[in-house]
Amino acid sequence: MTKCTRRSFLKISGVATAGVSVAATMPEQFLSWAESQEELKQVPTFCELCFWNCGLIAKVANGKVIKVDGNPLSERGRGRLCGRGNAALGSLYDPDRLKHPMINSGKRGEPKWKKASWDEALGLIARKLETIKEKHGPEAVALFSHGTGGAFWKHLLKAYGSSNYTAPSFAQCRGPRDVGFTLTFGAEVGSPEFYDFSESRYIVLLGSHLGENAHNSQVQDIIKGLDKGAKLCVVDPRLSNIAAKADHWLAIRPATDLALLLAWIRIIVTEELYDADYLKAYATGLPELKAAVQEYTPEWAEKETEIPAETIVRVAFELASRKPNVIISGGRFSAWYGDDAQRSRAIALLNALLGAWGRPGGIYLPAGGGVPEYPGLPEYPEHREDLPKLDAAYPFAAAQTTTSIRNAAISGQPHAMKGWLVYGCNLIKTMPDRTETIKAIRNLDLLVAIDILPADIIQWADVVLPECTYLERHDTLSLGKFKQFEVSLRQPAVEPMWESKPSWWITRELAKKMGLDAYFPWKDGEEYLRTRCEAGGIDFTELKQKGVISSAAKSAPYITPLNQPEFATPSGKIELYSNQLSEKGLDPVPKYTRHPQPTDGFLRVLYGRSPLHTFSRTTNNFMVTDLIPENYLWVNSKTALKLGLTNGQYVRLENRTGFKSPGTIKVRYTQRLREDCVYMVHGFGIHSREMTRANNRGIGDEEMLAGYTVDPLMGGTGMRHNFVKIVKEG
Repeated sequence: MTKCTRRSFLKISGVATAGVSVAATMPEQFLSWAESQEELKQVPTFCELCFWNCGLIAKVANGKVIKVDGNPLSERGRGRLCGRGNAALGSLYDPDRLKHPMINSGKRGEPKWKKASWDEALGLIARKLETIKEKHGPEAVALFSHGTGGAFWKHLLKAYGSSNYTAPSFAQCRGPRDVGFTLTFGAEVGSPEFYDFSESRYIVLLGSHLGENAHNSQVQDIIKGLDKGAKLCVVDPRLSNIAAKADHWLAIRPATDLALLLAWIRIIVTEELYDADYLKAYATGLPELKAAVQEYTPEWAEKETEIPAETIVRVAFELASRKPNVIISGGRFSAWYGDDAQRSRAIALLNALLGAWGRPGGIYLPAGGGVPEYPGLPEYPEHREDLPKLDAAYPFAAAQTTTSIRNAAISGQPHAMKGWLVYGCNLIKTMPDRTETIKAIRNLDLLVAIDILPADIIQWADVVLPECTYLERHDTLSLGKFKQFEVSLRQPAVEPMWESKPSWWITRELAKKMGLDAYFPWKDGEEYLRTRCEAGGIDFTELKQKGVISSAAKSAPYITPLNQPEFATPSGKIELYSNQLSEKGLDPVPKYTRHPQPTDGFLRVLYGRSPLHTFSRTTNNFMVTDLIPENYLWVNSKTALKLGLTNGQYVRLENRTGFKSPGTIKVRYTQRLREDCVYMVHGFGIHSREMTRANNRGIGDEEMLAGYTVDPLMGGTGMRHNFVKIVKEG
């Protein structure tokens, strides 16, 4: 047996710098030996390869991360990491990472990059921001943010005087769901969601491919629930992996989910299958709800959904028979058709009727808790009360919408919009209608992109700032409200590579140049975190050692005689009939909207997630692209044969305006999809030569959009009205 020496150990641990993953081949005995020789350092932190932010432990040798493991103290992952999380090294050691600040001396979209020092780049940004403020006011600058480090940019923007900060996660993702639940229960369903899957007896998933989206702890919980005997119904035009485990797969006609939900509500209220005692104690509006849904019979719903009426009835009775230990979930991504807040409200109503809110196996009551965000700092400047709101047309927009900021940049209404700070958002792909996004960008005086990789949006920036990866930085705390309150720490496992910097440093240095340094008094990221923890009564030394600290909940996660729920609605109860909506001229009970269906040879584009990819964030990561290098076009085998398609051939797509995809995509025959649809994984179709693994791989669903609908309640963008034809190459 060859003796493992310090020299050979350091040689092996340095392999990662060459872009080779040793994580998959590193024997645990070797890691144990290295630790015993004090050559292996273990650094607890949390993941950023998706928003679940699972706790992890980075194993470091010779100044290099050689492996990551799950942190067993983290409720988000419970010691496990998904395929994305295990690909941390592929992000850290990606040779295509942004390496230094850059200033564009060319045109937007046709950049000519000049390498810049941090002082030069930040100085230019500071001067441009001051000029915009002088000419148009601070509200003419907006922040688009996605990711943990965005908190520092939001803090800087508010100190500058603007409240125009937004994230695609609202209008383009879960905003409709959050609004629908808030109108009903006075609270959102959480992120991560407060679903008690492991104790549930009946679970309904509508359009949610849980598992393929790799929501770590949630996947663990639903498997536990199924193992305990929970029944599962999945409503999806595609037989997803979770649908393959279901008792019922309802291959619904797309865009008709609300018809099914309203039919289920009608059955439950008409047959009195609801939890009467629960509704008497905690809800209002049952008679009005019952009257409003009488037209939505199972037979009517069958014509809309193509689900047999007897199946609709059977599932409703099964679901009600297992109340209140039930969950009806529409997943996170809910910006589908433009009536999404009302569809989400129908989901909330079903949960309410069956008494699921605050009950075991339903939607648990999360633990309270918090940590002061920026203790001891000056107040932010007051915002102008006379300034028109960008989202005034949407009375229940709980957050700024990306499209309202884009519209203001195009039209100058209701006020000027001249500067964008874009943190971790590939706006060219995250927002519907890229032509509108580009039109808005051309009207700006300044676009700053802060990112790790040279994504599509970089080509449209004036200044590019390279952020270091999550394994190289401190960040704001991650606070989790589960059945206990959890605080997670991000701390660097290794030093930042090249000239990349953490956002706490970038924003602090930029604030100094803008005379806002009083808002950034900390000398480093650790001092900022220590100050927060001390203000929140958290032992920072312990947090550094463990990575995660949990505190017991002050109240039970379920309703008991001594633990009564509070509903932050006008009535103080669950609102089955919403006077809030009625007062705004909107439907107090959801009404069905019939949406267009594909005709004349067009097919509806469905899209979803891969368990190995997160949006476009991982499409350049060698550890996962070796396994899934591109997306595929799922086509029903009967449809494929009618169109003369060969399994595995590359095709292009053409939308209703005649636009043809710039890239190609490989056909995959399947029986797991309706004949009137095609399906692809979202995030591919990158058009950035600097992302050498991702460039021109597959097709992006968003680039095929020929239009979208806007939710009248909250401004969400319905992006599933997307019909295409398949065009054979050659």
